[in-house]
Amino acid sequence: MVAALNEADRKAALAQLSDWTYDSERDAIGRKFKFGDFTEAFAFMTRVALHAEKADHHPEWSNVYNNVEITLTTHDAGENGGLSQRDIDLAQVIEDIL
Repeated sequence: MVAALNEADRKAALAQLSDWTYDSERDAIGRKFKFGDFTEAFAFMTRVALHAEKADHHPEWSNVYNNVEITLTTHDAGENGGLSQRDIDLAQVIEDIL
């Protein structure tokens, strides 16, 4: 089991990820991305997928043409799942990919 971030750690981590929004109902973070076309969006998703697979931590996401929406939460964090350092690490990798 992975530890969920406490409130202070979550706030500190989110301060480093300015374009991500916090969903308190799900204890998750999310971000929407818009690319020039479908090919750019799909290439971005492929790069993220390769990192996610290596980390064994997979995003919830959707893609419609040039739009990608990503939600990060750790399903086995704490008793009911929630935001963990794994989510923050993956969000930082996603930022680097951009």
